Amino acid sequence: MTLGPRVFKTGIAVTLSLYICFFLQLEPAVFAAVAALFTIQPSIYRSWRQLLDQVITNTIGAAVSLFSIYFIGDNPIIIGLLMMLVISLSLKMKMESTIPLTLVTVLAIMSTPDNENIDFILNRFLIILVGIGSALVVNLLIVPPNYKKNYLEKTTAVFQNMSLLLRTAVSNELTETSFHSQGEKLQGDIRKLEDLYKIFDEERAKLSKLKPVDVREIVVFKQMLKTLQQGEEILENIEEHYFQSGTSEEEDRLFDSHIEQLIKHHEYLFLKYEGKIKQQETDHELNEMKKSAAFFERTLDIYKQNKDQKFRLLIIASSIVEYSFHLQRLEQLIDQYYKVRKS
Repeated sequence: MTLGPRVFKTGIAVTLSLYICFFLQLEPAVFAAVAALFTIQPSIYRSWRQLLDQVITNTIGAAVSLFSIYFIGDNPIIIGLLMMLVISLSLKMKMESTIPLTLVTVLAIMSTPDNENIDFILNRFLIILVGIGSALVVNLLIVPPNYKKNYLEKTTAVFQNMSLLLRTAVSNELTETSFHSQGEKLQGDIRKLEDLYKIFDEERAKLSKLKPVDVREIVVFKQMLKTLQQGEEILENIEEHYFQSGTSEEEDRLFDSHIEQLIKHHEYLFLKYEGKIKQQETDHELNEMKKSAAFFERTLDIYKQNKDQKFRLLIIASSIVEYSFHLQRLEQLIDQYYKVRKS
């Protein structure tokens, strides 16, 4: 069982909210714990944004509940209609993430016999705010997220899995069960990496004044993601088209060897970004372009010899050349990044 930072911080936020309610004699404290659970977010900006959104929608929920109690009623049908109204208002304001906690606020206020007491309503609302505030404080102070480190670690892990699959895709060395299992893991990890990049880019855009981030490095990270996405596309194309093309041993070697070259180039770029490779002025990029052009021309020749059966190979070859292009682009961006840093 893995306890990630978010799980750890959720536990602390719940504990903190319960203790605050105990010292302030706010009951029932369970609503503060629920509020803390819903408010913990994967980034500082999202926690702050969530705090503001929660305050707005929960204030609206409390106001609607108060109005209903004094002028309409609090029977189950009315409560259900209020739920629908609160959901509609939250969606209208594009604050969908606040809906669960706002509904809890409405229920906390309306589902108790003493709900006509204004002090009771304020008490319930304050309890919710304690939970929201506890979550924000914990996210700011406890294990603050290191987006750059997390992103690079995740990128490296995704590449390791992708390189294994690409190196064995044509040779068909892995068992079918293992290949599909690793493939599904790769797809899931790339989706997580896409979400992590969005958070990283979001923090840069919204909190740049508080925590400056090198925009050039963000561009490098984006290109790292694109190369992995393109590698995933190659795997999908191989699985869908390659073995239906009736390839010969020579064709297997052609595709296998070129994919191997690109994987080595990808590994080289990771080392280059980490500063483990000497920065040299070479024609490496030009050589890669020539190799990719030669590979595609050879695939085109194979297609011309048997257009009906070999058409699928062109689809795979196109995605492989696209992968090569993204690797070349990544190398350019890494070179530019280090060139600016030195200047």
